[in-house]
Amino acid sequence: MPTGFFPGVFYVLTHHWAILLSGVLTTLLISLLGTLFGFLIGLLLAAIRVSAANKPQNKNPRFLVKMGDVMARIYIQVFRGTPMIVQATVIYYGVLALFGYWSALVAGIVVVSLNTAAYMAEIIRGAIGSIDKGQTEAGLALGMNFCQILRHIILPQALRHAIPAFGNELIVNIKDTAVLSVIAVSDLFYSSKFIITNNFRPFEVYFIVSLVYLSLTLISSSILKRIEHGLHLKPAVSPPMSQTVNEVMGAYQDE
Repeated sequence: MPTGFFPGVFYVLTHHWAILLSGVLTTLLISLLGTLFGFLIGLLLAAIRVSAANKPQNKNPRFLVKMGDVMARIYIQVFRGTPMIVQATVIYYGVLALFGYWSALVAGIVVVSLNTAAYMAEIIRGAIGSIDKGQTEAGLALGMNFCQILRHIILPQALRHAIPAFGNELIVNIKDTAVLSVIAVSDLFYSSKFIITNNFRPFEVYFIVSLVYLSLTLISSSILKRIEHGLHLKPAVSPPMSQTVNEVMGAYQDE
């Protein structure tokens, strides 16, 4: 075992690179899938909450709409009001107690997805709220129902405005997957703990891991900025009413 900081770093990299690489791949897998599934769940939650807020336009049964809104509110409050590490332990060991076996990797993806969904729901709801109400009124004037307006007119614009926040959630999840080591998910941080038990060089190992996390977030941030630039994303600005009516009519004809 070499002595000194830099020889120790070199030793860890040359002897344990495969374990670190496996941890990086697991971290990226959980982050990407968790953010994607969380986005889809959050989209559903946001649609439920917006549907409940638009009482005059929504023709669905009021009891079901109200019940869905209450459940969505509770879900969002619970997952935004508790740490992910607590959510991971409760969900993992709870399901484990009921069914006897559960993959830690699957559990990690589920936890990140459910946690992300709570934040994405509010992000998407805010993006929907930034769209000019005149577009909804124009859709109603053309005989469209609320679901058609939401699907063809509001959501395409709102999701475009929500892309930067979606990228931020991905970067946050890359870092927050470290807490999943509490349920033995073999991510980057858990892999580092395994390496330390074999060579007893905690400082060198954690130094390498911190640089890897920093590299992952910087690379992800750079890629996301390129995507945003390619899509020419700008702050949400309501288009002129004439453009609004034309968009509504085009969407209605497609329907």
